[in-house]
Amino acid sequence: MTMSLRRTVLAAAIALLSAGATGAAYAADTTQPVAKSDIAIPDIPYTKFVLKNGLTLLVHEDHKTPVVAINTWYHVGSKNEKPGKTGFAHLFEHLMFSGSENFNQTYLNALERIGATDLNGTTNGDRTNYFQNVPTSMLDYALFAESDRMGHLLGVLDQKKLDLQRGVVQNEKRLGENRPYGVTRQLLAENTWPVGHPYSWTTIGSMADLDAASMTDVQDWFKTNYGPNNVTLVLAGDITPEQAREKVEKYYGDIPAGPPLAKQQEWIAKRTGTHRGTVQDRVPQARIYRVWNVPGTDTATEPLLDLAAQVLGGGKTSRFYKRLVYKDQLATDASAFNSGSEIAGQFYVMLTARPGADSAKMERAGDEELQALIKTGPTAAELELAKTTILAQYTRIVERIGGFGGKSDLLASCTTYTGNPACYKDYLKAIKAATPAQVKQAMQTWLTDGDYVLDVQPYPTNLTTTAKLDRSQPPALGKASALTLPPMQKATLSNGLKVVLAERHAAALVDFSLIVDAGYASDTQKTEGLASLTGRMLEEGTTSRSASAISEAFEAAGAQFAVYTGLDSVTVSLNTLKATLPKALAVYADVIQHPAFAPNELERLKKDQLAAIAREKSNPQAMGLRVLPQLLFGAGHAYAVPVSGSGTEAGVSGLKRDDLAQYHQSWFKPNNATLLVVGDTTLAEITPLLEKAFAGWKPGAAPKKEIATVAPPAKPVVYLMDKPGAQQSVIYGVQLAPPRNAPEDVELGVINDVFGGTFSSRINMNLREDKHWSYGVNARLWPAVGQRMYLSASPVQTDKTKESLQELVTEYANIAGKRPITAAELADAQTNATLSLAGSFETAGQLASRYGNIIRYQLPEDYYNTFTAKVTALTPDSANALAARTIAPNQLVWLVVGDLSKVEAGVRSLNIGEVRKIDVDGKPLP
Repeated sequence: MTMSLRRTVLAAAIALLSAGATGAAYAADTTQPVAKSDIAIPDIPYTKFVLKNGLTLLVHEDHKTPVVAINTWYHVGSKNEKPGKTGFAHLFEHLMFSGSENFNQTYLNALERIGATDLNGTTNGDRTNYFQNVPTSMLDYALFAESDRMGHLLGVLDQKKLDLQRGVVQNEKRLGENRPYGVTRQLLAENTWPVGHPYSWTTIGSMADLDAASMTDVQDWFKTNYGPNNVTLVLAGDITPEQAREKVEKYYGDIPAGPPLAKQQEWIAKRTGTHRGTVQDRVPQARIYRVWNVPGTDTATEPLLDLAAQVLGGGKTSRFYKRLVYKDQLATDASAFNSGSEIAGQFYVMLTARPGADSAKMERAGDEELQALIKTGPTAAELELAKTTILAQYTRIVERIGGFGGKSDLLASCTTYTGNPACYKDYLKAIKAATPAQVKQAMQTWLTDGDYVLDVQPYPTNLTTTAKLDRSQPPALGKASALTLPPMQKATLSNGLKVVLAERHAAALVDFSLIVDAGYASDTQKTEGLASLTGRMLEEGTTSRSASAISEAFEAAGAQFAVYTGLDSVTVSLNTLKATLPKALAVYADVIQHPAFAPNELERLKKDQLAAIAREKSNPQAMGLRVLPQLLFGAGHAYAVPVSGSGTEAGVSGLKRDDLAQYHQSWFKPNNATLLVVGDTTLAEITPLLEKAFAGWKPGAAPKKEIATVAPPAKPVVYLMDKPGAQQSVIYGVQLAPPRNAPEDVELGVINDVFGGTFSSRINMNLREDKHWSYGVNARLWPAVGQRMYLSASPVQTDKTKESLQELVTEYANIAGKRPITAAELADAQTNATLSLAGSFETAGQLASRYGNIIRYQLPEDYYNTFTAKVTALTPDSANALAARTIAPNQLVWLVVGDLSKVEAGVRSLNIGEVRKIDVDGKPLP
């Protein structure tokens, strides 16, 4: 489930920036002139058609890769349900993946086989959408499948499929409620909307309503809401309008229109007074949610409240963050966002208290900042930063054709909710034109308190269908298209910094990734968490810029900055608009070379990191990932650290400023790093800028990590970790595997796709689709320079823990030789791996990620160019031989995290191996 596109864009910005901004205690600097941003409103050209049966088609051309995005929006969501029959929209989303009359196969399996990427379906209160990016050669096949489930679903929808997907959805509900703060979703819906309001129940619905759903109910839902006259279809990518219209007429034209529909109109349900409620949850930190009912999407109020939320709690320059996180240090996170839905919206404040802090005091401080902003409105500088952030987010949309936040998503959203595919332009014009006085007025109108007309439209009488399409056979499968990846151009700066450039001129963006050969593996046992903390401290101030000044400079440039610390490297990332590149690059270089490691900021982030460790120790999945590396590699090994790299309480608590400064001085050397540049620039253009930016960075000797080779366990071992009251158990199976740059890495990835790497893998089909004991299980090879973890993760319902573990043991034995990979399984995995490759290079960020792998793990430069040949060269015999010598069922380390009072006896009865109980730190228990 997800939100509408505009909400997605703003929520993503909030998530990336982490929290808040300026306030009563921290006024913006008004002594400096306000730099007006002149970021252009993006233009997404489209051609619109309406079929005779009422289906709306939008076509957008983008020929940079041989891929087409298919985005189908049904204008029906959970607000169209009735009390007592909640969860139907979301349940039906799942049923749509179960096969149709002329395409009776699991939809995700079939589309994975043809190389589909960004493949999913989602539901919210207002709409249900289905989307996939497919190779151009596979478009007919995908349109046949998508149209067949629109027009020909009910003939094969039986009780077995309903019961299976009902179980999957209920496990999804359990998964959400099992997460920290998961209990709040339903409480917020029920207590912020009046009884009977269409948003007063959650999209996923109640267990009782899901249990009561009958075949008649779901059939009526489909017949009522899934007609083509209730659909917007967007095709974006490597296609022309003429081609698109011809194909859509062919595959959709024979589907009859649905019946007349009742549509709900605006129902804001503004509240008065203050209502309070409390609830307890198994979490390490208190959290305050505060919600107002406000106007929804496509209203004059929406952009003003979006700007208010950005100033109040949209990033590190926000008032909340400066007051609550930096100054008072009452919170580890403080955010605000405006969530616009179709008939109403909600303005959220979310404050997460630092462990041990007074949550009531935090709440009062947050209210002081809110009231100060309501009273005076934002400063001109604050408002300009907020505008730049929102405009930059929309600028990045033009890089992607599909998925969440892509061009097809934006066109579909605007058309569905407003009838105007370009409604985003009006929204962004309003953003650019907004004044401080208008934002203040909107806040005073809607945020100072409180915390139907039925419009009947005539039903068209001229809706018809075209001639029947022969659906006895789907279109023939196409073949993978050739990639045209930009070459890795190289240069070396005068200080020894290696530069690798990949030109990509599709959007006026440039992406920088400084890859430093360091990472968690460079920590010692006494300093676990040092690498991660050092990376986080880079943006907390330099010798010439404060943390606030850094954040404001990046926001003013419409740039995104992040530091990613991994097992083998630290990556300092900058994504900036080309128009503001010189300014952003100057700040980026300063952050890399001259971190101040200010003691007050260090103490704050140490508290944050200790809070993160506490959160990990309360989350069943994170609890396992903290201890698995040490169980596999052994204490003292460079890789025996929590997967998150957060470290230990003792390690983090003992860190001093000198430790971070020494770490940075030792590892951050230009000759110990590579700068990967991807985007709208050339080597001749960027090299002088880099020479200037990094002129003062001096080379020198850097330490070397000691990554020892370890022997696998002699026999299986089963570890148990207690999580009292857990609704699910998480079962991990882990073994040693060859390094990322092993000669057979590509082939091993295909083997894993069969076993656990895709939706249609053996273990996921077993535990999710066949047994519906889990929302989803997977296996993956965690990348590493040295030996790496081959890890399966299976969250399952508590009462099926024993049975699930037995199934996994059997599956490991099968893939290792007892049930060899079949020719059909291998062919499906090969097709998916090769055809999906093109869809993973669309944006500068995606290209940087792939080329970063080549640098980080010392892969051959032709790794991706030879990928398809290596995959297709696999035969069943060679695949099974590789699986037999790599997958080792008798050398597995198992870990079960769950309520041991309910699952321990069952696990022990399986006699898989020696059973050892451990605590959250991996230490043995009696």
